[in-house]
Amino acid sequence: MKKRIGILTAGGDCPGLNATIRGVAKACYETFGNDNIEIVGIQDGFSGLINNQSTIMQPNDFSGILTQGGTIFGTKRTPFKLMQVIGDDNVDKVKSMKDTYKKLKLDCLLTLGGNGTHKTANLLSQEGLNIIGLPKTIDNDIWGTDVTFGFHTAVDIATEVIDRLHTTAHSHSRIMVVEIMGNKAGWLTLYSGIAGGADIVIIPEIPFDGNKIVEAAVKRADSGKSFSIIAVAEGAFDVEEAKMKKKDRLKKRLEAGETTATNRIASIIMSETGIDTRVVVPGHMLRGGSPSAYDRVLATKFGCHAAKLIEQEKYGVGVAMINKIVSENPLAEIAGKTKLITPDHQLVQTARNIGTAFGD
Repeated sequence: MKKRIGILTAGGDCPGLNATIRGVAKACYETFGNDNIEIVGIQDGFSGLINNQSTIMQPNDFSGILTQGGTIFGTKRTPFKLMQVIGDDNVDKVKSMKDTYKKLKLDCLLTLGGNGTHKTANLLSQEGLNIIGLPKTIDNDIWGTDVTFGFHTAVDIATEVIDRLHTTAHSHSRIMVVEIMGNKAGWLTLYSGIAGGADIVIIPEIPFDGNKIVEAAVKRADSGKSFSIIAVAEGAFDVEEAKMKKKDRLKKRLEAGETTATNRIASIIMSETGIDTRVVVPGHMLRGGSPSAYDRVLATKFGCHAAKLIEQEKYGVGVAMINKIVSENPLAEIAGKTKLITPDHQLVQTARNIGTAFGD
């Protein structure tokens, strides 16, 4: 009897999704044989599962996608907080997903995504479906895994952005403030900031003081440095905002006319020092394009481990890298948790040891 495996990609796209899909597919075909496995691609994430939008895949559909960015299945954001809410369309999303799973006669469903995806995956697991999660995000903030696929590629891209800013900053004696993706966790900003030689790194886990940032910039200028590079995580906030709820922070920023920490930091520096300061936002470029060699290998390893879990019929788990070994965690133990940087993290201390300021 054929095994029928569903695969979907949810949330934001990132490099390595297709490489992971390929790893799962090729390992499944090798493990079970082409005639004993059927892979069903679910379109546009959980939206496709709700609305029964799917395609039965053939082995050659997975050829040539190792280096391809994005996702061959498409993706949409379907927030977890709305999953159990029946909206104006009167659709019971959880029931619809369970019904689609049964209509497609799936033996299991693989969900490739970040924190929100893992929460929905755990919900479906608790509803009795056979689920395996795979950790995707450039933010590297999924609990229980040392690394997520997509992260290292984004680090490479963000590092190149910072590298290129050095030349123009030096040429024009400017301060360049670059905004790096990362709403809750600063892993991408911290790694790329160190790799790119940023002078100041601002992350959500360490609330900043605008005056301290100015002091660090002035200190560099006084020491004869004609420019500075400041890497700022998009979700960063100052010490006063750290005491506020999210909605109050947003209200404060709207009233001030500066909705991002990056723009506010640039304004503070300009007004306090008069040094020409520019903001650079690479945005979605950080998660586009082909995965790095590291992420291709990682994605393949994760995909192969998922195939092994299918063979063992071990469900309700999320694939993870734990102490450099590919393993898995119960979804119930990791869903809803975010892996954040602690202020005393070794990498933070490494940055401080070379003179990098954190604005605190």
